[in-house]
Amino acid sequence: MSASPLLEQLIESLRCLPGVGQKSAQRMAYHLLEREREGGLRLAGALAEAIERIGHCESCRDFSETPLCAICASGSRDRGLLCAVESPADRLAIETATGYRGLYFVLQGRLSPLDGIGPRELGLDKLAERLAAGEVRELIIATNPTVEGEATAHYLAQLARQAQVRPSRLAHGVPLGGELEYVDRGTLAHAFGSRTEITS
Repeated sequence: MSASPLLEQLIESLRCLPGVGQKSAQRMAYHLLEREREGGLRLAGALAEAIERIGHCESCRDFSETPLCAICASGSRDRGLLCAVESPADRLAIETATGYRGLYFVLQGRLSPLDGIGPRELGLDKLAERLAAGEVRELIIATNPTVEGEATAHYLAQLARQAQVRPSRLAHGVPLGGELEYVDRGTLAHAFGSRTEITS
């Protein structure tokens, strides 16, 4: 005997989340209905409001409820520094883990021609305009060290040079506290090839 149509619809809807398959969605649905109905209503309300009200910042493309996000609207940020990241999650990671006080540009992805993601989909025309305006002196490229991330970084560096903006790239290599024998070959080779001089 099959489950109720509404239950099937709930399970199928939960499967839109990343990493959630049939069994996980089924567990979540049963948990909400058996033990967390009030929490489920809160979740539904918050989700509906977020989908309705959250858009993108006109300047950096991060998620925002207002035309300009709080970071872009702040007068205390260094407008000469612009950090390009792949996702809002990457922006949050940099913001919480570092003392960076510049601005951001959120690509909302990375170049991937096979998936139909090109410069237009990443808003690179808007980034080129910002770089050409003359306010930015350094573009910090913080894309992930994947094949697509490296291709995106190369493209961003070219954009920056065309606008006479200095491109820089986040360092990649051996993690702090890591031991060489446990570092994967690709990371170790990249770190070895990107070694820097020790200054006093």
